[in-house]
Parts: sequence; structure tokens; C-alpha cells
Amino acid sequence: MKPVIIVNFKTYASATGEGAVALAKTCERVAEERDADIRVAVQAADIYRVASAVSLPVYAEHVDPIEPGRHTGYILPEDVKEAGAVGTLLNHSEHPIDMETLARTVKDCNETGLKFIICAPDAEKGSIVAQFLPEFVAVEPPELISGDVSVSEAEPELIEEAAKKIPAPLLVGAGIHDGDDVQVAMELGAKGVLLASGVTKADDPEDVLNDLLDLDDTN
Repeated sequence: MKPVIIVNFKTYASATGEGAVALAKTCERVAEERDADIRVAVQAADIYRVASAVSLPVYAEHVDPIEPGRHTGYILPEDVKEAGAVGTLLNHSEHPIDMETLARTVKDCNETGLKFIICAPDAEKGSIVAQFLPEFVAVEPPELISGDVSVSEAEPELIEEAAKKIPAPLLVGAGIHDGDDVQVAMELGAKGVLLASGVTKADDPEDVLNDLLDLDDTN
């Protein structure tokens, strides 16, 4: 089984504006060469330019549960859909929302036709948000995000627990940086990974992406 690789561009300078386009094109090139499922989550202001430049699935990093009207500064689900996004991340540890807000946002995403990936810090919370029937639940221990030690290395038992408890396709993230991390995650029940700095801050993102895809044939 091939992993799903979702690269979260966050607000890294290397993945903003024209940098976002360049990195997305690198992701697309690797996806085409390796017949891989690579997707990108980008800032709202970059969705249109990235979606216009590549054929990869493009996700927003967040949307708000609002309707068109008087909501200055919020992110309208219909707008990111119109800009070319196929879905959005929700409840990332860097942009958490309460359950009531999450429920309203999910409702708006469903009505708009946006897929959604809900992030959770652990298996317990992941099993709770799975009730919203997301495309994926992405489990990321906050203390490991953007660190040098991956969840696959530090907390493999968390991945195994999440795979057992969460009744939705599972992604894992936090510190993911190479194919060994992906291999462990897949063997323990994940469908793929959500990562950011491992790619966005890499000296050679293409090499990193290829490494992420170098798994044993038995997996």
C-alpha cells in the first residue's frame, strides 16, 4: 500500500507566495515520477496560485464556519473551494477549535463540498472527532511537532492505539522526516503522514519526498 503524504506548508517563508508554487511543483514532480499520492495544504492567499499551477490536491490550512456576509478577516469555505481547494485541515494544534465550532465547520464543509481532515493530539480525542466522518483523522502529539524526533520513534504505541481506536482513516504526524518514519507508521496502521518542516525547511525537498516514499515492498 502506498502512503498518503500531505505536506502542510504552514506559513514558512520557503512555502509562501512563489515559494509555495515552487514547492508544490516539486511535490507534483515527485508524485508523477513515483506514482505517489502527495497532497499539499497551503495558506488561503496561496490556494488559487498553487491550484492553478499544479494538478495535486490542494487543501486549505483552515476555514471558518461562516456564511457570505459581514465576517471581515475570516476564511469562507466557499471561497477556498472557488479558489481551487478540494478540502481543508481543521483543528490543527496550532489553530485549535472547540467541538461546537468544529461541528459547525464540518457542516459548512459538507454543504460546500469540501473534504476535511481533522487533527487531534492523541487517540482518545481522535476517536471523538471521528464522529464527524472526516476524510482522515491526523494524530499529532503537539510536543513533537517541528521537532527532531518523530512520533514513529518516540511514541509508536500512540500510532498503534490510534489505529485501533479511531474508526476513520488515520494519518500521523509530528517530527516525520524520512522513509523509516513512514514505514513504522504504515506498519502500525496509518494510511500515511502529515508533515511540514521536514519538507518545507529541507535543503532539498525533492530528496526528502523521495525518501518518504522509499518503503519496503512488503508494506
